[in-house]
Amino acid sequence: MLGAADIRRIADEAGVSPTKKFGQNFVIDPGTVRRIVREAGVRAGDHVMEVGPGLGSLTLAILETGARVTAVEIDPPLARRLPDTVAEFMPQAADRLHVVVRDALDVTPDNLTDFAGDERFSLVANLPYNVATPILLTLLERFDALDTFLVMVQKEVADRLAATPGSKIYGTPSVKLAWYGEAQRVGTIGRNVFWPAPNVDSALVLFRRYREPRFEARDRRDVFALIDAAFGQRRKTLHAALRRMVPDAAFAAAGIDPGRRGETLTVGEFAALARAAKEVRA
Repeated sequence: MLGAADIRRIADEAGVSPTKKFGQNFVIDPGTVRRIVREAGVRAGDHVMEVGPGLGSLTLAILETGARVTAVEIDPPLARRLPDTVAEFMPQAADRLHVVVRDALDVTPDNLTDFAGDERFSLVANLPYNVATPILLTLLERFDALDTFLVMVQKEVADRLAATPGSKIYGTPSVKLAWYGEAQRVGTIGRNVFWPAPNVDSALVLFRRYREPRFEARDRRDVFALIDAAFGQRRKTLHAALRRMVPDAAFAAAGIDPGRRGETLTVGEFAALARAAKEVRA
């Protein structure tokens, strides 16, 4: 595993310095990366996607279990260095690592063929704070075989991802993630395990996709449009926020009080409202 001295040496040898552009904060504590892998439940033979592997701390911890890793790295110098780091610290695992130089928001089953089939896989990552939510929702939408994820994100982001209806922090990310499965916070990580140390604490979020889809994939665009509109004006009632999208009769058909606010609705209720709106217009 990589310690603080290893991280700084590797960064120096690779001519790499952490950048705000890519939200880079490298983990320098072996205990933290092993904890992440343990919470994720990674086992030998599993196939894991890692987004933003950086200098390889978490990558090595995943490989240590006997799993295969496909690492998606946006920064070319870091991507070039990662196989060398694995070869140095864990040579027996070098053939279980595949590095892809690409923005995680651009990956699809067509250009990330490691995950083009039906084999179930998991995501384990220390995600850049500024794009964590878009990355998660994009990957869940594009990869039906993404079964679970365990990610380290900014604590406030973690709270929003795992929030439930009625909470002040329940919002668009909470509802959209619930479309696919269930998320929960499983731990807090202090800022002192990073280099450079961020100005915020981090937390771990564990997600499991529903064994069977609970909603029709073809309805997702309409449902997500309602969610965006409802939370875009979260202080307004549903009737006011959705007046251009949902006929009055649809509220009654869905059994939803138009005087409620979006922050009180479950994803199932948003789905019911979207279906009712479509049926009323038909």
